[in-house]
Amino acid sequence: MRLSVIIPTLNEQDTLQRTLSGLQHWRDDVEIIVVDGGSTDRTRDIAAPLVDHLRVTAPGRARQMNAGAELATGDALLFLHADTLLPSGFLALIRQALADETHLWGRFDLCFEPRNRRLDLVAWMINKRSRVTRICTGDQGIFMLTQVFRDFGGFRNIPLMEDIQFTRRLRYLTPPACLDAKVVTSSRRWIEKGIGRTIVLMWWLRLLYWLGVSPDRLVRLYYPGRSEQT
Repeated sequence: MRLSVIIPTLNEQDTLQRTLSGLQHWRDDVEIIVVDGGSTDRTRDIAAPLVDHLRVTAPGRARQMNAGAELATGDALLFLHADTLLPSGFLALIRQALADETHLWGRFDLCFEPRNRRLDLVAWMINKRSRVTRICTGDQGIFMLTQVFRDFGGFRNIPLMEDIQFTRRLRYLTPPACLDAKVVTSSRRWIEKGIGRTIVLMWWLRLLYWLGVSPDRLVRLYYPGRSEQT
């Protein structure tokens, strides 16, 4: 099983080098695709020598990930954030998880770096909630068979909650393979915005989404002062 790793980027020069460097050992079995949303920093310069495909699209994470999936030649897809590191042996873990029809998709547990007790608790809550609800977030490194992604029509082109919306549908196909191995994702945004404030904001946004509020409205709460293109 060949794996295509799809990474959407937008001004990720501070984190992308480390993420892509961690994938270089696997280049014989892993196809690396970066889809940039119009970065104004060095993101594309950093990516170019370290990937199999570099594509530029209009910004919007859903759009970018769908564009990456169009380029993918792998049997399975892994959608990875630019500030997230995969666990050792991730390829074997994904292959094993998708080896039969018990699970046609899945995700990893996550932890934050830099870490502290509050962030450890946040990560535990995210991982636990995902196991109970069978819904996953992009921070957890969502993977699936390529044919499943295409059969489901890819991510809906919305400015926020595209991961929630997609995995909400996938859970009725099969339950996700919830892997104990952890991806390590940056806690910079949590720390910059305040951990407590971010927790409240994320739960509030999710509640509004479940109540039917449009992602176009929710994105203005998540990114105050600007709108997100879709």
